[in-house]
Amino acid sequence: MAVAMEELVAQTILQGSDAMYGRFLDVTAGAQERFEARDWKSVQKALKTRINFYDHHVGLVSQQLKTMLGRQHATRSFLMAVKAEYSRLLDDYPRYDIAESFFNSVYCRMFDHRNIRREKLFVNSSQGGRIPKYPTPLLKRYSSDRKLIQTIERVLDDTPFTMPWVNKARDIHRIVEAMQRRLGPQLTEEVTIDMVREPFYRNKAAYLIGRIDMANQVRPLVLPILVNSKGELYVDACITDSDELSVIFGFARSYFMVFAPAPAALVDFLNLLMPHKTPAQLYTAIGCQKHGKTELYREFLHHIESSDDQFVIAPGIKGMVMSVFTLPSYGFVFKIIKDRFAPQKDITHAVVKEKYRLVKEHDRVGRMADTLDYRNFIFPRERFSEELIEELLEVAPSLIKLTKNEVHIRHLYMERRMIPLNIYLEQADDDELRNAVQEYGDAIKQLAAANIFAGDMLFKNFGVSRHSRVIFYDYDEISYLTEVNFRKIPPPRFPEDEMAAEPWYSVGEFDVFPEEFRTFLLINPKIRALFDELHSDLFDASYWKDLQENIKQGQFNDVFPYSDECRFTNQ
Repeated sequence: MAVAMEELVAQTILQGSDAMYGRFLDVTAGAQERFEARDWKSVQKALKTRINFYDHHVGLVSQQLKTMLGRQHATRSFLMAVKAEYSRLLDDYPRYDIAESFFNSVYCRMFDHRNIRREKLFVNSSQGGRIPKYPTPLLKRYSSDRKLIQTIERVLDDTPFTMPWVNKARDIHRIVEAMQRRLGPQLTEEVTIDMVREPFYRNKAAYLIGRIDMANQVRPLVLPILVNSKGELYVDACITDSDELSVIFGFARSYFMVFAPAPAALVDFLNLLMPHKTPAQLYTAIGCQKHGKTELYREFLHHIESSDDQFVIAPGIKGMVMSVFTLPSYGFVFKIIKDRFAPQKDITHAVVKEKYRLVKEHDRVGRMADTLDYRNFIFPRERFSEELIEELLEVAPSLIKLTKNEVHIRHLYMERRMIPLNIYLEQADDDELRNAVQEYGDAIKQLAAANIFAGDMLFKNFGVSRHSRVIFYDYDEISYLTEVNFRKIPPPRFPEDEMAAEPWYSVGEFDVFPEEFRTFLLINPKIRALFDELHSDLFDASYWKDLQENIKQGQFNDVFPYSDECRFTNQ
């Protein structure tokens, strides 16, 4: 009887994983219809809906198991037998990766993230990283038995879109010319092109993604497809560079919608095109962010085992809400919410968590870093500097538990490490300074166009990525742009008004005066001059009000994850 119950529990968890991913695929499958209808509000709603499926189904299965098992689920031998049975069920299962993470989530939910040890969870995969067979071929191959222009024509002809093209022949010639210009003599007629059969949808674009296999190298081939106001399709660019593709799949962008019944196979192919991306980054980019957490944790454990440096307080100005630490050899930072905030921060812990949730579910337009949150994260104590332990115990004692060999942190966020913008500006030469100011202003404007107001716009709250992009990462004061009341400072009533300690005008809770940005941002004369040249409109309340009106009218500005130079309309 005990064996039957173990089988039943394992099957119940796997059925829950199947139900979750089935709904995930259902929402994903609607991406083409939303794209062709230009229904951008529904695009954003679908992203949020899909993210929430996971926790909903984990909750359903956890409650079901608690009802089935009562106290029986607490014994170690029973749990180990369930895990063994579950592993057996996954031997030929195409989504073993997602199913293992789902098992972990159900376990953690049932035990409130306590008693988390490697042997009870799929910390390491039971399947040895096997690549499952796709139910249908993942790729469509276009061999070199015809001219390149005919090959590209077949690529576009095979897309699933139901809408007409603006000028397909023109787009085909543009693609071939771009490939010849960038790949040069290496691009002979003896090439093979493999394309992922399913388009990747995100925001207002669909992406055809594949690879060009030439005699001596393999290059990505990415064709972003847009739809104009008349409901006609056109190819906006042709991207053949791995670094440019990495930016498109960047950690500051929303998750793609791509129909992937066996995500491990898709991630394996994408990794060939972007070898510098880890599985965690690629799973997250295609919307499997919960399994991305699992992969990131596995990568973290591997890094800990292969390094010996110590965790330290992260460089930069300390935050009033978050305490941040990092491992110098590691590409991520760890953020924890302090127990108490500075008096000027009128905010609760629940609100801070909700702000981070908002960022995950919103269009990040390449300007807000994604975060992955973990509970009861265990570190080796010997790797923590004493200064860091003292800091954590001082600012967040409720989250920290120390044992002889371990540091337990009840809740933390992991986020990609970047150079804080304030530090970068201090060290930048003239060209870097100009680019950073341009990027900072662009980040503010693109976030605003996506209905996000950063709130605290100090340079310390932004970072510079390895691609020299400026990205926002401090979310405790963000809000929807449409919730803010932008005002122009009224003229003083009397000369004495300007000398008074208090303003001569009323200030509401949601009032913002863009003129004041100049005062607290532009202390450095060089930065002030660049701002006046590049982004003076940010100091004008009417600029922000116009953006608000656009959003209320359902207009969303275009934000392209590739350079303007790549776009055919600019060539």
